[in-house]
Amino acid sequence: MIFLFRAIKPMLLLAMLVSVFVLGGCSNIAVLDPKGPVAAQQKDLILLSIGFMLFIVGAVFVLFTIILVKYRERKDVGNASYNPEIHGNTLLEVVWTVIPILIVAALSIPTVKTIYSLEEAPQATSHKDPLVVYATAVDWKWIFSYPEENIETVNYLNIPKDQPVLFKITSADTMASLWIPQLGGEKYAMAGMEMEQYLQADEVGTYQGRNANFTGEGFAQQKFKVNAMTQSDYDKWVNKTKKEAPKLTKKTYDYLMLPDAADVQTFSSTHLSFAKHGEDSEYALQARKRLGYQAVSPHSKTDPFENVKNYKRKLETE
Repeated sequence: MIFLFRAIKPMLLLAMLVSVFVLGGCSNIAVLDPKGPVAAQQKDLILLSIGFMLFIVGAVFVLFTIILVKYRERKDVGNASYNPEIHGNTLLEVVWTVIPILIVAALSIPTVKTIYSLEEAPQATSHKDPLVVYATAVDWKWIFSYPEENIETVNYLNIPKDQPVLFKITSADTMASLWIPQLGGEKYAMAGMEMEQYLQADEVGTYQGRNANFTGEGFAQQKFKVNAMTQSDYDKWVNKTKKEAPKLTKKTYDYLMLPDAADVQTFSSTHLSFAKHGEDSEYALQARKRLGYQAVSPHSKTDPFENVKNYKRKLETE
């Protein structure tokens, strides 16, 4: 019994750990609560992989337990014979070579199929034209541009439900990552490059988005909300924004390039006519230079937020 307990002890510890997470409320994970077809596909792939790996771990522990119990040292059994000249078992060697190949294939095939399918608009709504949104990461904020609607928002995003959204993702400065867990996985944003990602919301609601790649002092504040709404509500928002929101000037946009957090903002024009971060990786640096902003070293003890605040106070007094 001692040998049996030692064999199943790791499994008991794993079960206890899982119970703690589940009972503690950690089972409410956003990626496992999809609200769109992209996130749903990724959830299925995650659960398939976890189930497959748990089956493998379980089989290994069962075989491990059988071997420990069956071949343990016992008083009623004499010493086992030992032949140092044995060369192995061909059948077993073939089995333990083939099984890993089958395991890798079983995990790779659905993974590759899912990855390629996510490079296109969701199949159920592929007949609809996607809403194009340029997502630009800036330390430490998100800027969303709607070229067809000629609207730009900061730190929030409005989209119609049941319509694919084609994100064109880039960064004005440091490497970031666009992530809306309930709508789909993350996609990296890099200055001088443009990545594409299709996402879609199937339900009306508000979903949390953020930068999933650490970018320094203000990383924790680089979040945004995604408001999925009916098509009629979305059209009303677009029409109201065009009439009431101010135009985005180049000087206002230059201020957004400062490494600082920003409040929610809305404009009735976009920066795409004068700034294309997917092609120009130095626009943010040039904007800060035009404003006379002096950056601080990431290794400096100076708080970058305080540095920006001091700079803005200086501009207000001039």
